[in-house]
Amino acid sequence: MTGAQNGQAGRRPNVVMIVLDDTGFAQLGCYGSDIETPNIDRLADEGLRYNNFHVTALCSPTRASLLTGRNHHRVGMGWLTDVPCPEPGYSAKISPAAGTLPAVLRASGYSTFAAGKWHLAPRWEVNPAGPYDRWPLGLGFERFYGFLSAETSQRTPTLVRDNSYVAPPRGPEEGYHLTEDLADETIAFIRDQQQNCPAKPFFVYLATGAMHAPLQAPEQWVQHYRGRFDQGWDVWREAVVRRQRELGILPPGAEPTPRPPWVRPWEEMDEQERRVCARGMEIFAAYLSHTDAQIGRVLDYLREIGRLDDTIVMLVSDNGTSSEGGPDGSLNYHGLRIDRDANRELTLGGLDEMTGPRSYVQYSWGWAWAGNTPFWLWKRFTALGGVRTPLVVHWPSGIASGGQVRRQFCHAVDLMPTLLEAAGIEPPERLAGVEQMSFDGASIGRTFADPQAPAPRDSQYFECSGSRSMYHRGWQIRTDHVGPTPALEREMIPGSHDFDTDRWSLFNLEEDFAETRDLADEHPEIVDRLVEMWRTEAGRNQVLPLNDGYSFRPQMPRPDTHRQPPRVVYRPGRGPVSEFLHPVLTEGFRMTAHLELGTPSADGMIVAVGDWTQGLAWYLLDGRMVAVCNLAGVEHRLSAPQRLGTGRHEVTLSYRKTAAGGVFHLHRHGRQVAELPVPGPLPARWQIGGPGLFVGCDTGFPVSDDYRPPFDFQGVLERVVVESVVSDDAEDQPVPVAVELRHE
Repeated sequence: MTGAQNGQAGRRPNVVMIVLDDTGFAQLGCYGSDIETPNIDRLADEGLRYNNFHVTALCSPTRASLLTGRNHHRVGMGWLTDVPCPEPGYSAKISPAAGTLPAVLRASGYSTFAAGKWHLAPRWEVNPAGPYDRWPLGLGFERFYGFLSAETSQRTPTLVRDNSYVAPPRGPEEGYHLTEDLADETIAFIRDQQQNCPAKPFFVYLATGAMHAPLQAPEQWVQHYRGRFDQGWDVWREAVVRRQRELGILPPGAEPTPRPPWVRPWEEMDEQERRVCARGMEIFAAYLSHTDAQIGRVLDYLREIGRLDDTIVMLVSDNGTSSEGGPDGSLNYHGLRIDRDANRELTLGGLDEMTGPRSYVQYSWGWAWAGNTPFWLWKRFTALGGVRTPLVVHWPSGIASGGQVRRQFCHAVDLMPTLLEAAGIEPPERLAGVEQMSFDGASIGRTFADPQAPAPRDSQYFECSGSRSMYHRGWQIRTDHVGPTPALEREMIPGSHDFDTDRWSLFNLEEDFAETRDLADEHPEIVDRLVEMWRTEAGRNQVLPLNDGYSFRPQMPRPDTHRQPPRVVYRPGRGPVSEFLHPVLTEGFRMTAHLELGTPSADGMIVAVGDWTQGLAWYLLDGRMVAVCNLAGVEHRLSAPQRLGTGRHEVTLSYRKTAAGGVFHLHRHGRQVAELPVPGPLPARWQIGGPGLFVGCDTGFPVSDDYRPPFDFQGVLERVVVESVVSDDAEDQPVPVAVELRHE
């Protein structure tokens, strides 16, 4: 396929790339699900579905491959941006030699817009002061609206417009939902461009927060699915297999993998367990249908302005389903990082709260298993359940055979070469003065017209957290390596924890679509050959040295300008301090506020971080000091017995970690006035993708029902000194990796 074959002579196609998060192979209607996704299904009915498309098993690496056309380790994104490492393959910094798709398209005359999740900048750069080099505008987009981290609340998100943090346009009490907002902004980007420069083609990258946790859907959408999953995951999966056969997604004779032993049979669970797990899936389904409706709004706008036919729409998921909810799911999956038993008790008792504003839901891993039908395992593993996801391509001007299934092996790295070919753009040898590395991907354009066209490539390596596989001409070897984290999977999933003892299984994917028959003992010579190929590819792509948990891999030292200091003086104001740049609060801290009150009954926030799903707030209530430590929805409250009174005051909130958990203290003018022990340690990160630390006010949801944001301080809050008990080089030590693995 060449640029002249793009459907309309003289006009290059527009491009809309839609990236869903944590969406499994079997969760879209057009891939066999009974979850209603009519707009995505229409794309498939008028375009093509691929049943042999692959990603990298994690979000940041897949996004790097999609936007560069190169293997993720080769461009520095071997793992998540949350844990940058010194090795070139794990720096969390996309190499300038891997010019991105938006940068190449912009240089060729395209308008370029991004909306939604980014997660492609090292964590300490995700702050209001930048640097902005690896924010969307630094990597080729002209406009951006969305969030920079792995996740954010759909009700009170932490948002960025271009290079500035901004507040959501509405509050949750007004029915705000992030996915709706992203659709609004995407339509606005296209509208403004088409009304001012309609001759230019455009590239839109729409990466929803869905279906990543927290699963948060409007109540009316959840009501639509009430009772729809009461039959359980075993029966639901069987029905999916039947529909996949009817749709041609599952080839004739192909069998699904069996239910793994760590996923409980539905009939063996008690009634409350089944009700809670079914409710989690109802919320997931509602969230997906709601997301589909917002995608539909964008497509309807393109149809309305007459641009859909000459627009290539590609829809993918960044990895397979997420197992992060564990066996029971979670009402508030922050709790999985603190106390698994307590989290289970809260979840099983919180059925009526799962759709409420205090929920931070993740569904159970039984539904994650079913959502990857017919495959084995899920996100973070290089089994097909982690790396094979939907790919839908819609292009009326360039695809005549709508509704068909394509079976060619392809990968995320193949999509950028495909789009450049469709636009008639030669990959540049130099971009922004930097010599460009070759593509690892190749165009799948020939498959648009020819179902028998050869696959673009015949080999691809995979590696994620020590799990490894190698595909070559229909054969695939695989290790189900289970590293030291997360603990829940290590305890329940059988498999090697040692690279030297990992078993390489072998599958003939031409005859065994879902990896059900291990042929390694029958064909050891093929295993040996593919293992050697994997090692060669690992060396070429900067995969080595292997590290399966990142808790022992040295981490990248921060620039001196972005190190977490042991002591900072803050002034009140509306802007937040990034969660990655204020002093570390985990081991122990001291916050000292210098303030002046003109009334004895003053209210107002001194310091706040997080919200009522998890957070810490120190404030005045009717003139009394109050501190609330909210751990995964469980509130621990400390209150001074007397008002401060009018005049100037020096007050302190401190925390000290102990063997039993920790202890909070309140002091007034150096004298202790209150003490509160709390169980368990404080979280290493209060919120993944949260707003950070606020002084003199709060935002979003509150930490406690005592107040409502912004809860501005009444009086004069001169300054707050925040001091950490850890040394100033603590950031260079390994972070608690279970935190990073639990929330991707």
